[in-house]
Amino acid sequence: MPAEDAEHLTRTVLEALTLAGRRAVLATGWGGLAAGIAEDQTAAQVHALESAPHAWLFPRCAAVVHHGGAGTTHEGLRWGRPSILCPVFGDQPFWGRQVLKAGAGPPPLPQKRLTAAALAAALAATEDPSLRARAAALGEALRAEPGAAGAAAAIDGLATGEPAAKDRRAAGQ
Repeated sequence: MPAEDAEHLTRTVLEALTLAGRRAVLATGWGGLAAGIAEDQTAAQVHALESAPHAWLFPRCAAVVHHGGAGTTHEGLRWGRPSILCPVFGDQPFWGRQVLKAGAGPPPLPQKRLTAAALAAALAATEDPSLRARAAALGEALRAEPGAAGAAAAIDGLATGEPAAKDRRAAGQ
């Protein structure tokens, strides 16, 4: 998401990583993050890149910190990763509350009020074994869903009058 003050946000994230003793992959994207990261810091603490496919990156991460859009939220949860949402606007606060309610992440941290201390505390919270277990269980359940293939089968069933596979199983067919 575009950041109002990308340099300040980058400094906040870097300070939080230092406080939490964590490393990060920082996707700079549209937000303009990574402004002012020293080369030695990048090598030791942060790997900055413009973008990466979430389905490839997230399974390799211990936790996911993001803006809270529906798609990014789904990907973080699909791979069973604790998620820290830093909503900016729109539906993002809603998704932050849902992640919290599901027990798959700490309370959302609105980006406008984000502090290094709050982000460091949220990163520490993702190490809680019960939170990690709930995120992993949710990921397992999401990966078991038929997704687009299931939706296509249901739509095809409507068009042909055939029940979807799930409905056929329920009817013992």
